[in-house]
Amino acid sequence: MFPFLALLDSEHVDEELLLAVSRIAPVITSGLTPESTIRYLLVEDTSTDVNQIITFLDNGADKAIVPLSLAKSLLGTVPAHRLLLLLDVANVSAVSDSVRNAVSGVLLKTSSSGFGLDVDLVHSISRFFVGAAVHVLAPDLPTPSIIRKLISIGASVVIPFSQLTLGSTSQKMISIADAFLAPIVSDRSDGLFPTVISSDPHGKRSLGLVYSSCESVAESIRTGKGVYHSRKHGLWRKGETSGATQDVVRIRVDCDTDALEFSVVQHGAGFCHLNRASCFGDLDGLAALERTLTSRLVDAPEGSYTRRLFNDEELLRAKIMEEADELCRAKTKEEVAFEAADLIYFTMARCVAAGVSVKHIERSLDKKAMKISRRPGNAKQQWIPKTEFPKAELSKAEAPRASLAPFSKAPLDRNGPIQMRTVDISAISPEDRAKLLKRPVLRSDEMIAKVKPIVDDVRARGDSALRELTAKFDKVQLDTPLLLPPFYPLAPEAQQLDPAVRDAIDTAYSNVYKFHAAQIDGAPLVVETMPGVTCTRFARPIARVGLYVPGGTAVLPSTALMLGVPAQVAGCEKVVMATPPRADGSISPEVLYVAHKVGAHAILRAGGAQAVAALAYGTETVPKVDKIFGPGNQWVTAAKMLVQNDTDALVSIDMPAGPSEVLVIADDTCNPAFVAADLLSQAEHGIDSQVVLVASSLPETVLAEVEEEVDKQAHALGRVDIVRESVTKSLIVKTQGPDIAMEFSNDYAPEHLILHLRDAPAWVDHVKNAGSVFVGPYSPESCGDYASGTNHTLPTNGYARQFSGVNTQSFQKHITSQEVTMDGLQTLGPIVATLADCEGLQAHANAVRIRLGI
Repeated sequence: MFPFLALLDSEHVDEELLLAVSRIAPVITSGLTPESTIRYLLVEDTSTDVNQIITFLDNGADKAIVPLSLAKSLLGTVPAHRLLLLLDVANVSAVSDSVRNAVSGVLLKTSSSGFGLDVDLVHSISRFFVGAAVHVLAPDLPTPSIIRKLISIGASVVIPFSQLTLGSTSQKMISIADAFLAPIVSDRSDGLFPTVISSDPHGKRSLGLVYSSCESVAESIRTGKGVYHSRKHGLWRKGETSGATQDVVRIRVDCDTDALEFSVVQHGAGFCHLNRASCFGDLDGLAALERTLTSRLVDAPEGSYTRRLFNDEELLRAKIMEEADELCRAKTKEEVAFEAADLIYFTMARCVAAGVSVKHIERSLDKKAMKISRRPGNAKQQWIPKTEFPKAELSKAEAPRASLAPFSKAPLDRNGPIQMRTVDISAISPEDRAKLLKRPVLRSDEMIAKVKPIVDDVRARGDSALRELTAKFDKVQLDTPLLLPPFYPLAPEAQQLDPAVRDAIDTAYSNVYKFHAAQIDGAPLVVETMPGVTCTRFARPIARVGLYVPGGTAVLPSTALMLGVPAQVAGCEKVVMATPPRADGSISPEVLYVAHKVGAHAILRAGGAQAVAALAYGTETVPKVDKIFGPGNQWVTAAKMLVQNDTDALVSIDMPAGPSEVLVIADDTCNPAFVAADLLSQAEHGIDSQVVLVASSLPETVLAEVEEEVDKQAHALGRVDIVRESVTKSLIVKTQGPDIAMEFSNDYAPEHLILHLRDAPAWVDHVKNAGSVFVGPYSPESCGDYASGTNHTLPTNGYARQFSGVNTQSFQKHITSQEVTMDGLQTLGPIVATLADCEGLQAHANAVRIRLGI
């Protein structure tokens, strides 16, 4: 932590003072400072171009301090941990939740005289910025007492350079050493501070433990050299006699303000009196490798392998290329680790030969990590492999455009036309046909291992873990994760609902309700299997259900409808809707309105694996559910799979989920523009979307028109970059006639199947495997997604062979009963007893015989 921040309030600052301050505190500046300084960019002019601010952050400024109006413009562009809010104390109430959750702290400006009187006010304001840094700039010179009081309430003072001095504290100036040491309290009888020494160039390796006094700290700050306090000899200037001196890079105070950390550049033989780098043993890892190579650069014998590496640039280049290639080809964790180590060895040899240290590399990495602006990230052309195709796969005319697997990697030309790849199914082997049916490999075991710690944390710590994980992943601080009715129209967010959207939701709700109400399994099934033996099956709603509605970058009231309506129709006693909150902690008004329409009992403001865990196990506020429904990303899917296999959770799920899919079968009667639009409606979901066009004896001219429409319509979409990636991995499968096309579709088992065929309704009877079917040219998949009445939560990844989409009976369970009369048992009993004897279950047989007296 930093006891204070320093404001650079003049262009003419003593360089020695600036360097000393940079060792102990961030410097707030409107311009450039030395590279080693922790820099906070202060922007007071509200007309400043936001791109200028981003450029400063790209160039290494740690944070930007901006007025409220600029903060709103930077939300979502600059990460919260890089933004501080510049605010007058009188304007705190103007800060919305969305802004508060999108910054890491606030710099308060106060104009009141008598600085000590402001501490209580600062304390009350700090409660509004829970978990955020609070810095205070006041016109009066702060005393060490005021600095301590602010630190005790979680705030820190900002001191202008014009009030700082390397000398002694006076009525007009405060010593930087006094300001730094103000909050530090020793817990030792001798008043010394335990001090950890860490090596700055070697990844924060601990060198040793010493003690510091106020006098030694003050001298270290002033001189930039390692100065400590020997319990036997007093002031100890490290290396004064041995030559193992230290340059102090940074001095920090620990969280309890009773210990220090000195980050230093160690010279000479090392820190330890045994002439070792560290009192805790020798160097290892990259630090040890760097030391070894540096030594070999000097003394490696002529003709040795190491000397050849240093002297022969072409040999070293070849080794780096060789090891990089082997790393790319490695498969197992062990292979990757082994090949990465080889590559790092030769990379470090290149660095040492060029005079580049690990510290130089770390500085470069730090600069890259500070970037706000991002490059496209495309590979250079010479490193993009040429795509090769099996000889038997395609005709010569088609070969340049295709690859077998729908998800196989191919070079992505971001400037070329957006095209699918074409395969003629009559020209490939059965093995290659089978490849066309495959989806991307879902490594569920790896994902389950990743989500397990999250699930276990929520299970163990409940709401506390839920709040922390929501803050970590969704960047939102919540007072409580659960919202209770009424959701509409009393919730402030509900007032933002567009009337046209509300009317559309009302119509969609009506259609979805009508279709799902018709599916209710109401009257019991009663069958007399033989005289006196009556068997019954009846349905009951699942009592408690959790509905996961994805959020984040998208607003998905349609998913809330598709899950909420059948739960409402089935009569579930407790319906908990879970959805990630927006940046200000609120829920979208569209989802709130749907929750109101379907009668949800609570809304959990959380997403991801943590939401699934809360629904599965329950927390202090979140009710435990019996079944979890809804789509989500791979984290959500893995968490659902994990909890359903935990017998302690006693929870089931609707179905496994994967990327969105559509398969379109089209013949010569199709409208190419309609076909292209249907393909793109799924391609825009994500880069892993699965899009397949099965061309049933489709003339080449019509197929060309479809491809032209795909390219033209894709370029008109806002999500064109996503579409380009998903379409490039998608397929056109050419077949001879609709029978072969339908056979391929049934083997593929798509989530969505669209029929652009002559007499399309007649082909519905041929469908064996599909999540939902869209029949004819005027049945776009979008209708099923939103408002026709069918459910859009459907099986993906080929699971349409085994699973149905979500429906009303998904929210019901079926119970059977049987009633046997005395006469019925006279007939049935001997049969039961005979079968029980056959299986060796004597008690079963006895339960019959005791009633019959036999």
